Amino acid sequence: MQTLANVLVGLVAVLHAYILVLEMFLWERKPGRGLHGFDPEMAKATAALAANQGLYNGFLAAGLVWGLVADDPTGFRAQVFFLVCVIVAGVYGTVTANRRILFAQALPGALALAAVLAAR
Repeated sequence: MQTLANVLVGLVAVLHAYILVLEMFLWERKPGRGLHGFDPEMAKATAALAANQGLYNGFLAAGLVWGLVADDPTGFRAQVFFLVCVIVAGVYGTVTANRRILFAQALPGALALAAVLAAR
């Protein structure tokens, strides 16, 4: 069960690193614009906001990686904390921005958290 938990935490970390790249570096290009269906003008107008969001996603990814490499109890606690942050951010994004965020962010975080807690 520990291996499954580690894999799921790693996948959530990779997901958030990918979101960082989309929001910080590709926002005004086709992959970034396609995320929300923005035209070039809207993407340019919102690029600074997207980069800020991307940075926060990078912090989530870094925290999850820290949780994977740190010894317990720190590693376990970091994983739980950052997965809860992922879930809260996903639920908030679902309510305020787009329902897809529930499935793209909150659900993977919740599955990883369940696995981490079950492995304990």
